[in-house]
Order: sequence, then structure tokens, then C-alpha cells
Amino acid sequence: MRPIVTETRSPAYLGAYRTGLLERRAREAVARLASCCLCPRRCGVNRLEDQRGFCRTGRRAVVASYGPHFGEEEPLVGSGGSGTIFFSHCNLLCCFCQNYEISHGGEGEEVGPADLARLMVHLQRQGCSNVNLVSPSHVVAQFMEALPMAVEAGLRIPIVYNTGGYDLPETLGLLEGVVEIYMPDYKFTHPDPAERFSAAADYPGIVCIALREMYRQVGDLELDESGVARRGLLVRHLVLPQDLAGTEEAMSWIARNLSRETYVNIMDQYRPCGTAREHAELSRGIDAAEYGKAVASARKAGLERLDRRRALRLLNL
Repeated sequence: MRPIVTETRSPAYLGAYRTGLLERRAREAVARLASCCLCPRRCGVNRLEDQRGFCRTGRRAVVASYGPHFGEEEPLVGSGGSGTIFFSHCNLLCCFCQNYEISHGGEGEEVGPADLARLMVHLQRQGCSNVNLVSPSHVVAQFMEALPMAVEAGLRIPIVYNTGGYDLPETLGLLEGVVEIYMPDYKFTHPDPAERFSAAADYPGIVCIALREMYRQVGDLELDESGVARRGLLVRHLVLPQDLAGTEEAMSWIARNLSRETYVNIMDQYRPCGTAREHAELSRGIDAAEYGKAVASARKAGLERLDRRRALRLLNL
């Protein structure tokens, strides 16, 4: 059975704001920028003084674009779209990133906390179902700093943490009771491709710890009576050529360690972007057989909550 929320529930961050917890968490997150240890890179640079580490982001977040997005997973879109804020730079820098100009090139403009708060409220006023933070792992402190201002300006919709999955449990702990919906990638199950394509050999271990922590906080994805997500975990998995992502192992791990009710989007849109063509095995898109095998492995593991539009697309391949 798919969990359904039948009553309207306010986001938990409103309660955290009323008790002062939200501002305390924000101060703690900002303090960690002094010797930055917010993500597994643990660069140790003083971002409060605008020093730059792996993510090349200093004191302020950089925003590339924002607005309603109707191409996200079905439970996030609703009638008004998912309110995406695309942050520039990244703590993974995958060579095949489809937003290469943003993640690697850093296209965008620096914003302060008041500016970021205004963006969040603007998305709500446009009718978006949520605020969808895209690639936020390196700007958790900046988001937390802005959120109390957004609440004071009337923000009342859920926060989506849309991450590559390269997150520390200590940082995710700051987001407990703040983020309603976690949407991590599960990119790789083996260290070799993680190192070659994302410079993160420790990714497979890190992402499993992060997924467990996210699931502990929010559980299975809950939908309201109109099918819009209100709370829970949604896992993305991009199928790569030659099974470089380790799809069957990823699906099995999710079913065994999280829940068979985990909502999963098995994504079929891989194409060579960025510098992917420098790697022979990444120089082509996936074919119908590869995608069909990926979906079959999810069902074999007992996972049935698959993003509907992707499942329909499979039928048309």
C-alpha cells in the first residue's frame, strides 16, 4: 500500500522556527563554514572568509536559475510545478553531468540569505508544490541561514533536498525536522566508476550511510489526496551504459536496507554530456535492453513504487 496523507500537515520547519531550533541549527551550520566540513570532501577551508575548496563556493551560494519545473517526478509536480532552485557548482562534479555549465562552469549569480529567502517565497507565490533545492550539499549553511527569513515572509510549502547523495550524516542531522522530502541520487555501487567519473571513490559507502539517515528521518514517501508528495524519501538512479552504475545491486540494497515501499525513479535519459566522451564506455546513451533490464532488477528486488512516467516510457521504447 502506498502511504497517503489524508489531512493537510504543515511543514515541520514551522515548528522548528517557533521553538528557535531552526535559528540554532542555522548558526551551527554557518559556524562549520569556518573550517568547512559540511560534505565528505572536508576541505577545511574558511568559507566565512570566502575561501574556496572543492565545490568552489565561498561565503555565498550561487544560483544559476529558479522557477516552476514540470519535468520532475510525478509526486513533486502537482498542478503548479516543483519550485526548483538550481545551485551552481557541486561537491561531486560528475564528468557526464547534464548541467555541466552550472556544476563545472559555475554559471550563476551569488545571492545572500535575504535574496535566497525571497526566491523561496516567490516560488510559493507562483503556485509551486514545494521548494526544490537542486544540488544543495555544498550550500546547506546558506540555505539554513535563509530559511528563517523565508518563514517570516510566509513560506509554508515543503522543502525538497535534491542531492547527488554525497552527504554526511552530521550535516543531514542539521536538516532533521527541516527537510520534508529527500530526493537523493544513488549513482554508483562500486568505487572504481565513482572515482573515474566523479573523483569520489568513497561514494558507494557514503551514499548508503546518507540514504539510511534520510530514510530514518522521513520514511517512505507520503502523498496527499491529490497525489502530491508531502514527506518522505524518493531515490533517483541513472542507468549508465554497460551497467557502470551497478543498477541491480543498487535496487537490491534499497529493498533490503530501506524499504520495499521506497519510491524509485529509474532514469533512462543518460547521454554523453560534459567530458563523458573522453571515456569510451560513456560515449553513448543507453539502449532499450539496458533500461528494461534495470526496471526488471527493481521489480525482482520487490520495488514496485517506480516513477510512473519512466515506466510508461519504457513501453514506448
